This record gives sequence, C-alpha cells and structure tokens, in this order.
Amino acid sequence: MTDTVFVLNGPNLNLLGTREPDIYGSDTLADIEAMLTEKARKLGLAIDFRQTNHEGVLVDWLHEARSVGAKAVLLNAAAYTHTSIALLDAIKAIELPVIEVHLSDPATREGFRHLSYVGIAAVDEVKGLGPRGYAVALEKAAAL
Repeated sequence: MTDTVFVLNGPNLNLLGTREPDIYGSDTLADIEAMLTEKARKLGLAIDFRQTNHEGVLVDWLHEARSVGAKAVLLNAAAYTHTSIALLDAIKAIELPVIEVHLSDPATREGFRHLSYVGIAAVDEVKGLGPRGYAVALEKAAAL
C-alpha cells in the first residue's frame, strides 16, 4: 500500500466555478486540487487528482487505484452517484476504502439525487461542505 489517495471526479465537475455557482460555489476544480495538494502534504500523503466526464474511465481509475495499492479513494462521482451500478460494482471489487464526496448535499436536492449507488459501498461520505468537504474526506482517509 502506498500513501497515495486517488481523488476521482465525475461529469461536469470540470465546469466548477461557472456551473450553477449558487449550488456548487465559485471555486474551480483546479482551486480544489491546489487546496487538497497542500492538505495532503501536511498529512504526509500524496494525491492523484483526476476528472472525467465518462463513466467507464471512472471504473478504470478505480481498478488502477487497486493495482497501484492506493491508500484510499475520494470519489465525487457527480451525477453517476445516482445512476451507476457499474461504479458500485467497481467499488466493491477493488476492496479499497472509498469515501464519497459531494459539494452540495444531495439529500436536500431533487428526489432523484437521494439514492446513492456509490454510498452503498463507500466506507464514509462527506456532503454539503463545498470544497472544504474534500479536505475533510482526505483527513478521514489519512486516519484509515
């Protein structure tokens, strides 16, 4: 096992900072990555920070996290959280701790966002804290 934590981000998160700032805030994904890189350094960890708009790529990255012996995965699967049994199966298959991350709180939003397939297999979740949620999730990963 390494001290690397994979931070995987799903669809439309590349548009943070301009996409529905009333829900997601004004920080960009690059801002979050910079903040998290500094937090990881302080915790003695490294992060591998990625974003894709493609479900299968997220599955491949989960498999890769296992193959390189990552410490944990922080996963903001975005809309795939509520639709992807493939991600659920991948999380179960990799046998690594996965912490679900959401900028907003899906439970306070539209009904279709209340079900989390990711959450079925994740060891923990952080939601509704905006970008700070990534730092909280990284602290949880460090404690594993």
